[in-house]
Amino acid sequence: MRNGSSRQSVGAFPPPSSLPSVDTMESRRSFCIKHQRYDGCKEPREAGTSEQLSCCCCCLAPTCVSESPRLRSIMGCFLEKFDNFLNRSFHRLGQIIANHFGYFIIVPVFITAILATGFQNIVYEDDPEYLFAPTTGGAKDERAIIEENFFLNFSSDFHPSRVTRTGRFARFIIMAKDEGTLLRTDVWNDILEVDRLAHTVGVEYDDKFVRYEDLCGIWDSKCYENNILDLKDLMPEIEVGEYNLTYPLMLNPNTFEMYVFPLFFGGLEISNSSTIESVKALSISYWLRTNTRKEDESAALWEQSLLKALDAKDFGTIKVARFVSRTLETELENNTNSVIPFFGVTIAIMLFFSVSTVMMADWVRTKPWLGLMGVVSAVLACVAAFGFLIYLRVEFIGINMAAPFLMLGIGIDDTFVMLAAWRRTRLQDSVSDRMAKTFADAAVSITITSLTDMISFFIGAITPFPCVQVFCLYTGTAVVVTYLWHVTFFGGCMALSGYMEKGQRHGVFCHKIKAKSESENESCGYRLFCTGGITEADPWNPKDNCEHALMLFFRDYVARFLNIPAIKALVVMVFLMYLLVACWGCTMVKEGLERRRLSRYDSYSVAFYDLEDMYFREYPYRIQVVITGDVNYSDPVVQDQLMDLHQQFENLTYVAEALYTESWLRAWLGFLDRNQEFLELNVTTEEDFIANLREIYLSGPANVFAQDVAFNENYTRIKASRFIIQTHKILDANDDKDMMEKLRQVARDSPFNVTVFNPFFIYFDQYVLVRTTSIQAICLAAAVMMVVSLIFIPNPLCSLWVAFSIVSIEVGVVGYMTLWGVNLDSISMINLIMCIGFSVDFSAHISYAYLAAKVDTPEERVQECLYALGLPILQGGLSTILGITTLILAPSYIFITFFKTVFLVIFFGAMHGIFLLPVLLSLLGPGSCSKRKNKEITPPIKGNGHPFFMHGQALPPPGPHDASSLKIPRPHSMAASQSGIPVAPVGLGRSGAFLAPATLASNKDDGNSLEKDLGLGTSGEESSESSLSKGAANRRGGPDIIPGSGGRRGLPILEVYSNNGYISDDLEAEERRSEERRLDHYGEWEDPRRSYQNHRPSPERSSSVHRNDSSARPGQRQGRLHSSDTRERTELRRGSSATRSHGARSSADPRGRHRDHH
Repeated sequence: MRNGSSRQSVGAFPPPSSLPSVDTMESRRSFCIKHQRYDGCKEPREAGTSEQLSCCCCCLAPTCVSESPRLRSIMGCFLEKFDNFLNRSFHRLGQIIANHFGYFIIVPVFITAILATGFQNIVYEDDPEYLFAPTTGGAKDERAIIEENFFLNFSSDFHPSRVTRTGRFARFIIMAKDEGTLLRTDVWNDILEVDRLAHTVGVEYDDKFVRYEDLCGIWDSKCYENNILDLKDLMPEIEVGEYNLTYPLMLNPNTFEMYVFPLFFGGLEISNSSTIESVKALSISYWLRTNTRKEDESAALWEQSLLKALDAKDFGTIKVARFVSRTLETELENNTNSVIPFFGVTIAIMLFFSVSTVMMADWVRTKPWLGLMGVVSAVLACVAAFGFLIYLRVEFIGINMAAPFLMLGIGIDDTFVMLAAWRRTRLQDSVSDRMAKTFADAAVSITITSLTDMISFFIGAITPFPCVQVFCLYTGTAVVVTYLWHVTFFGGCMALSGYMEKGQRHGVFCHKIKAKSESENESCGYRLFCTGGITEADPWNPKDNCEHALMLFFRDYVARFLNIPAIKALVVMVFLMYLLVACWGCTMVKEGLERRRLSRYDSYSVAFYDLEDMYFREYPYRIQVVITGDVNYSDPVVQDQLMDLHQQFENLTYVAEALYTESWLRAWLGFLDRNQEFLELNVTTEEDFIANLREIYLSGPANVFAQDVAFNENYTRIKASRFIIQTHKILDANDDKDMMEKLRQVARDSPFNVTVFNPFFIYFDQYVLVRTTSIQAICLAAAVMMVVSLIFIPNPLCSLWVAFSIVSIEVGVVGYMTLWGVNLDSISMINLIMCIGFSVDFSAHISYAYLAAKVDTPEERVQECLYALGLPILQGGLSTILGITTLILAPSYIFITFFKTVFLVIFFGAMHGIFLLPVLLSLLGPGSCSKRKNKEITPPIKGNGHPFFMHGQALPPPGPHDASSLKIPRPHSMAASQSGIPVAPVGLGRSGAFLAPATLASNKDDGNSLEKDLGLGTSGEESSESSLSKGAANRRGGPDIIPGSGGRRGLPILEVYSNNGYISDDLEAEERRSEERRLDHYGEWEDPRRSYQNHRPSPERSSSVHRNDSSARPGQRQGRLHSSDTRERTELRRGSSATRSHGARSSADPRGRHRDHH
């Protein structure tokens, strides 16, 4: 739900003496435009007292702007001018679009078609290391240090424990189908069959047929093999128990190979005598050369061929889980493809929701085609935004496929806002005027909300995670283009629809139809499906205007329910329980995006990850510890320090004992201790130490330690060295992070330049950075959103509640997503940043609605804000959730995470907006300490001014204790009665001095002006009408409803008399209370509207009356001008066709009669 507010800025108004001397509407409008206080209104409005001249809707008199210094001190002069500039600009833009709608429809479509051609140049990026490894992570720097000093040659001296990049490989985890031990002859033979398949699989590349032997990594002049498979010769003896495998190390008596069983076997059962009794799983790997581009490409083809061969073959007693280097890349691509089939379903759902929501029983004002165009506009915007960025050579990633689903929801929200603003305009105005008012209202609104969403996404684009950067860049650009296309393309479609509505055409089939008031004699089917709009003869007929039931439901049921003290306590208690559970969930957050979650749920790799976690987490990683810098390895003190460094690493919780460490220095020093006397080696100087080390210990083929010492160019110093340690019992992602941080901490505390590294550290960096990055990005986005909300909600207390809501929603999303199985990773980070914008949309506008409600008590404010925003929040939330609903059907953690987090954001935001915030604001918000004042009666005295005028002269009131004697005569002009022409309208109003200052300071209808200011996205019938059209519609006999009250029964007081006079009522809250106090004291007046309707003057008679008025004496003319001006204003307001039961009279009563109140 995305709503905004387009409040009227107020400023200093010139004194009445500076107003134009010729008081005409045109001169006044020009004056208002000159002073930037004109919003396109065409009717004058009374400012209040006789000293305050009538003004346009935005042309405020001095008392109307009594609070402008306070607002100016909060918002600043610049913000006022900027707000005025936006309103004027969009007002003019609406007129331009209405007059040239064809261009605004065609040009966006043409631009979209051009930008769509960029998809042919798409650069698809699926490298998991690039996408999910943070750019500021330390692992990349650590790898650069190692690669600067040590080069791993796949073609000669390859060893898996020394790799810095995974390269190309295939890895299998093999289990028996009966889940028994693998140490059986038949099972081992099937394992050997898998090995033979890997060696025989070949591919065609560069006109050659290549197999594993042509591509394998070379160690000791031959392929690096899985020497554990050489146990085949011993397996018959092992099976019958004649030969035991000792744990953890054993030397093969036939091949003299040393086996480190924990690196190959999983699920071991060890006897008391340290012999292996059972093996559940076996891990074997096949490493390929990648030194050149051709080797890399041919190795990738071999991996694909091997996977196909494994899928097509059954291995009897064993099952094989496989994983290759391209698995993550292909799974990311498969994730993208998994959501493509759901685009059609999502568009169908959004079309149905959009069209059904904007449908009405009025078949002229119904807008199904605009609902369709709202979806089309969002689709065109996504295509244009994506094509534009692809033209700029921005990489396209699979996660971007979630953006169109979000844009559909956002686009439909904008559609609701624009349609609601259109329906709040007067039906009788021209299309140009209606479009101008619509854009002055709604375009500013969607500008604000689009701005908040855009800022949220662009803040995400500065995070160090490339996948987040790319997604936020694409989505933020899509938000901007969606906004532009809704203003232009959808605005043009709206103007076209407006001309159809003006022509009284059917909203679906476009043929002309009758209004409901003219179709009483038509068939039932015609009345149901072919009536609507208004008639030129009677545009205010109440049959052509209805009230919206859902908006009334939120005001009359939900709001009143929330105003019950016990319910308020219940809401607060439920919120505290929600917050406690959320905080508990936050303590259980798991950080980082695990590799298995990058795969589809039905992928072959999922079984591999599960088996790896089950059987190979006890000794998972080999860690390289590299020492660089100026180190004299021949110095005994340095040697002791280096041995202490070895011991510090091996004493860590996550590092295995020294038995699993590969250290050239420890082995060399041990060799010297054992053979010093025999060899008589001199290692006291650095030169001798290095020379003997090279010649005696590091020489010869297949020497693994030769890969761990790097010399300078003339071999006089050791510039870098390394040793390998083994990790132990790393059970989950949190252990991965803790292990890496502790290793780095030991390296930092060492007196040497120490670097620790494993290829998986590239991915583990996200575990370290995701929390701090998420907090920083969320705090930055929240701070920006709070500044924006403070600009448009100039009340610090309300802004504080907005900030509280943002924090509450964020805590709730983090806590409950953890309980829902979502980790804090780069995917959920995107949604947490995104939810800032959505939470602001809900909370900020509810707070503003509560603040702007022109009532006094907190209970009334709750009713007003829910009447204005309850339904739009519901509609906006549903549209966004529906837009991403189909993502839950995708077999992918990435897109299901999008659904879960967006659903939580929207659900919690809606619950905060509809239930929690109104309760909290009523308890601790602006005006929460105010109490309903007792009705005090201040009898009108001469010094205070008389409350009634007739024919421009004061009418003395009866005594304060003689309410029963108060009567209103209905004066008739003798000349008019003789000629049969009714007299001109006579104003019967109260003096401004009798009104409260708050009444004089307001010239808008409280409820409807609030709706218009907020730019609400409602789609109902009467809720979309303007306050002016409502009032005018009911002048002919509609229900006694107060405009802006959302359907409340009006006060039992006259508005229109049978002598064509009426009582002026500005309908402000303070004025209503003043009337209530007066009525309690003086009684109620009868309502002779029926007789007025039967004696309305014709235009000709009215003109003659005005001519007759011109000859009246000055005093009378002044009063009649006052009455005529007042009548013009009341023409725009809702009348009352029926008085309350205690104030009603029979239509048979004569016009001149009055009634007594006892």
